[in-house]
This record gives sequence, structure tokens and C-alpha cells, in this order.
Amino acid sequence: MKVCTDACIFGAWTDVAGAERILDIGTGTGLLSLMAAQRNPNAIVDGVEIDEDAYRQTQANFQNSPFHERLQVFHQAIQNFSPPNPYDCIICNPPFYQNDLKSPDHKTNKAHHAETLNLKELFEAVDRMLVQGGQFHLLLPPVQSQVSDQFALSSKFTLMQETHLTHKPGYPPIRRMTRWKKFGFGQKPSEPIASDDLYIYQINGKEYHPRFKAYLKAFYLSF
Repeated sequence: MKVCTDACIFGAWTDVAGAERILDIGTGTGLLSLMAAQRNPNAIVDGVEIDEDAYRQTQANFQNSPFHERLQVFHQAIQNFSPPNPYDCIICNPPFYQNDLKSPDHKTNKAHHAETLNLKELFEAVDRMLVQGGQFHLLLPPVQSQVSDQFALSSKFTLMQETHLTHKPGYPPIRRMTRWKKFGFGQKPSEPIASDDLYIYQINGKEYHPRFKAYLKAFYLSF
């Protein structure tokens, strides 16, 4: 599994400050878990991955990281995952496509298509494992993200922040990053929804945007 730009910026964008227990659903290579552990030196970070090869790769990445004592990966479907304690922060970069043409490669399909986890099941799992007042961060393409809003808003989740990731100014978004908060019945957020755009490149399409570089300075050696 390749490390993608959108996943890197998502890992830097998520609000993991102050979290004590973080869950990364569909951890893949463990990228988001490793970034969360680097950004929050006090958090315990768990990853769940259904693909065996990805699970083994994550194991190796965790073991070889300086944060290995705070990292653990579980090889199973999130629908069946039952942690001993709930989480106060959950992050997820899930399979994107539910009705698109599929690749002949089964592993590619599992990584990019919602074959083993659909959006309804994802929000049910998050609701089950997230504490009241906990935060859920989600990365999706714009169309799929709008669909996910239906499942979130019909349950206990309230949108707190959204950022539209775009190649450069003047172009349509390629990803939407959302931060949801789980509220109890009758509770409402006091602050308005924060909404903004984040550009990978400047208008010339060659130089990285300063804000993009600021997010990833702690992770990209070239910055």
C-alpha cells in the first residue's frame, strides 16, 4: 500500500491533542497511527486492519518506530472488534468507492472499495466505541463524504469542522476532511462549524502551498 499525499495531510490535520486513547480504523500500513503517536506523546494508539499482508506490514512498522510501546494493531474486521475500553478519538481513511468499476486485483479492491466496510457500518462501529464527547475524523472524496453525512447526522454526531483538500486554488476539491463530535441527547455544540480550503500547491501548480508545508513540516524531511 502506497503512502498517499491526502492520507499524510489528513494525519497532520486531525485533532489528536489531549486524547488518551486513539483508534485508527483500517490502518493499512499504520501511517495515521504513527502520525498520531508522534503528535500526541501521551496517547495509546490502536489500529485495526482486516487485510493480513497490511496487518503484518503495520506490525513491522510499529515495532520499528520510536513509539512502539504505545502502538498496537489488531487483525480483524472492525464490525467484530470489541476493545476493553472506549476511545476518545477515532480516525479513519476508509475504502472510497461503493459502485465504481473494480480492479482485477482483489487486494486493490479491498483497499479502495467498500467491500468489507460500508459507511453505515463504519458509523455504527464508531458510535459503539467512541465516548460521549469524543471526536471522529473522516477522510473521503467529496461525493462519498456527502453520503456519509446522512449517516452521521441521523445518529449522535455533529459536524464540528470540515476542510476541502484541493490541488491548487481554482480547482475543485479532491478530498473532504471532517471532524465530528459525539453528543448526548439534547446536547448541542456552542461553536459554529469551521469550514475552509487547503491547497497542496500554489497557483503555479509547482510550489507547495505554505499552509500545506506548515502542516507537514514535522513529517516531510524535504520541508
